[in-house]
Formats: sequence, C-alpha cells, structure tokens
Amino acid sequence: DLLKPVKNLARKFFELPYEEKLNIKMAADSGYRGYQRIGEDITKGEPDVHEAIDCYKEVEPGMYGDLEKPMVRFCFSVPSNASALSGSPYEFEGDRAGDAFWVMRLIGYPASRGLGKSINPGLLNCCITGLLKLVSQDDDITALQVRNRSDEWISAPPVLGTFVCNIGDMLKIYSNGLYESTLHQVINSSTKYRVCVAYLYEE
Repeated sequence: DLLKPVKNLARKFFELPYEEKLNIKMAADSGYRGYQRIGEDITKGEPDVHEAIDCYKEVEPGMYGDLEKPMVRFCFSVPSNASALSGSPYEFEGDRAGDAFWVMRLIGYPASRGLGKSINPGLLNCCITGLLKLVSQDDDITALQVRNRSDEWISAPPVLGTFVCNIGDMLKIYSNGLYESTLHQVINSSTKYRVCVAYLYEE
C-alpha cells in the first residue's frame, strides 16, 4: 500500500508542535508549497478546520524529509492508474490540456471534541475547479459527504484500497455536461484525528 507510509508520516508531522510545523510554512517564496495551519484555508468566506501540507512540482532536496520517497512513488503511480481507467494516457495532453500540473495535498482534520462553533468542522461544501481529485481517506473514519442528484448529502465511507474520485469543473466542460462537478464537504464528527491524501490534477 503506497499510501500507508504517506499517511503515517503526515500524521506524525501534524502531531509536531505548531512552532516546528512552521519551519515549512506556506509562503510566496516557497511557491505556496508547505504547511497551512488550521483555519487558514478559506471556503466561501469561512475558515475550515483542517491543517495541510501542499506539495507541487520540484522543491529543494530534502525539504519534506522522510515524506519525500513515499510521496514520489505514489505520485508516479497515479497518472498511470488514471490512464488505465480512462483510456489513452495522452487523452488530456497537448492542445486539450495545455500546461497541466498536479498538486498533492496532505490534510489533517482534528477530532470533533473541543472545536469552537465559529469555525466550520472540516471543509465547507465546494467543487474543485480543475479536472479531477483523487482522495485516499482514513480507513476507519467516515467524514466525507457528497451531494447526490436528489440534492441530498450522503456519506462516502472509506473503502480499503480505493480512492474517491471527485469530478472537477474542467471535466464537466470537457464532457459537455455529461459529468457533473462533485459538490462535497467534510464533517469530522469522530473523536479521532483524520488524515487523508488528495491528488489534484489541474488545468
């Protein structure tokens, strides 16, 4: 399982003291890669209750420590797996996709206990603007919800060894509306800290 060491290392990082996590704080001079504290990510004008590490393209050698090797293995495996599911590996290259890129986001959602009501518990409902988002969830915590065609919120419980595929706005455009953007939200009502890995293929 390529994701197990990634999640384990991410969890260890999120357990570090806040001051230590700031050593890789997200900033303009790092190309907006790195650590984002709880409440810093804003959705629809509201702060979300999660912290995250954003990885994007090449960075300084060793910047992410032990996390680098399992992340690289996983990142190289995702495009080939996606190609096997969707057809030609060149389907979204060239004139159609332009200069596409990926973003890997390691996200930690605190346990529900002790959260203030002023901050949304997780991630406020939204769609992604890119092409696809593949999400590997914690194995034993159900927190992700998606909006179905009946305008109802339904849970997307984790299934061991699988990814949740969120369709983005660009794929909706490419398919002429055949595929609808996935409206989703995260509400971690568990008493456990939740870690997930999100791979975003952007346009």
